[in-house]
Amino acid sequence: MAADVAAERTALEARIAELIEAQGPIDVATFMTLALGHPSLGYYPAHARLGADGDFVTAPEVSQIFGELIGLALADAWRTMGGPPVRLVELGPGNGTLMADLLRATASVPGFGAALDIHLVETSPALRSRQAGRLAGLERVHWHADLGDVPGDRPLLLVANEFFDALPIRQFIKEEAGWREIEVAVDGRGRLCLTRAAGPTPAALRLGRAPVGSVVELSPAREALMEDLAHRLGAQGGLALVIDYGEAEPTPGSTLQAVHRHQKVDPLTRPGEVDLSSRVDFGALARIARTGGLAVFGPVPQGAFLERLGAALRLAQLVRGASADRSAGLEEGYRRLTAAAGMGTLFQALAVTSWPLLPPGFAAEEMVS
Repeated sequence: MAADVAAERTALEARIAELIEAQGPIDVATFMTLALGHPSLGYYPAHARLGADGDFVTAPEVSQIFGELIGLALADAWRTMGGPPVRLVELGPGNGTLMADLLRATASVPGFGAALDIHLVETSPALRSRQAGRLAGLERVHWHADLGDVPGDRPLLLVANEFFDALPIRQFIKEEAGWREIEVAVDGRGRLCLTRAAGPTPAALRLGRAPVGSVVELSPAREALMEDLAHRLGAQGGLALVIDYGEAEPTPGSTLQAVHRHQKVDPLTRPGEVDLSSRVDFGALARIARTGGLAVFGPVPQGAFLERLGAALRLAQLVRGASADRSAGLEEGYRRLTAAAGMGTLFQALAVTSWPLLPPGFAAEEMVS
């Protein structure tokens, strides 16, 4: 039986099991970090598959309208701030589709292209190669493994689309006696399984009140990234757009999910070969940015955000003179981006800025106080 289990396991699953057997159960954040980011066996370095023929599709792959509108929104903000030289940064650029669409849509904005120094924060060698191919011929394109490696001497225009959702989370469950952390262990068959920590959760985590059985998720990695981003925006000036799936104030419950070939699978299944993510707590991110002295707007539903930026008008422009098949594809992509039945309300947009300006796509009353 043990030999059969070993034969079924991925190489990374075997390594994680060995780690657990040697040191004891690991928290969910450690599991996610290994499953997604192990240098040679993790999903993003070794197996990342984005797009219709991959494991999942992001908004830029759904329709060119998404990247085009994001680009025009950033160009509008750049004009409002006086048109200085800026660092254009994308966190997790995927196949490079968003950046390519952004740059194409803004090519006619006077002075914008010349003002840009482009920085892509990407750890996957395979995805870097795809991004380089998509952006071939462009000058001033730089790759980094971490936001901290981006030079800090100019204002930032930053976009993070479906980036925060892949950062690791910790999970805690409420018991009669208090909170206890959920961990990953190895069961009697040699397979990964969920368990509960032997000791109680430190009170300093302030998990609050909730019914017994409730699961709460925290993400120190997301909070640390927003703290870093807020610090940089405060020091350099700039605007950041964070677009992801989540809500302003999440309700208790596990949101950890795994996707393989567009199908949801068990998050512990075949680590390194499936994508992992969880819903983003936008309220926590907004509070961190506000504490850093920045102006925060949203989150607002993606559909409303894109409509304010002119999604319907852009669709009308694209279908004019297009073939019937091309028009149908454009209309379907538009609906997926904006409709409640698609990504329109599941995904949210948050703007963080150091400038006294109203970010495009947001209303004044959506400023976080």
